[in-house]
Amino acid sequence: MDLEQQNSNVPTTELETVTIRFAGDSGDGMQLTGNQFTQSSVMIGNDVITFPDYPAEIRAPAGTLAGVSGFELSFSKHDIHATGDRISVLIAMNPAALKA
Repeated sequence: MDLEQQNSNVPTTELETVTIRFAGDSGDGMQLTGNQFTQSSVMIGNDVITFPDYPAEIRAPAGTLAGVSGFELSFSKHDIHATGDRISVLIAMNPAALKA
């Protein structure tokens, strides 16, 4: 059985709008990852709104709440006028990113 046949048996749910948050230490590439995901989503025809979140401290210690950098994006087939109320997917690179 090939991968396509295996995936055809997996139940799926289509969501109206999806909100993804990438979070990790400043310098982990969260802004870059968010921007690349945004570009990919736009290229396939989705409407997108983004909310980058930078740490306030210049050199906060790694693994601390003060050093968490985040990038949130919402995308949909329909027009979006505000960021999502709830996060659908959280991609956290460390424990501090889970708390932020």
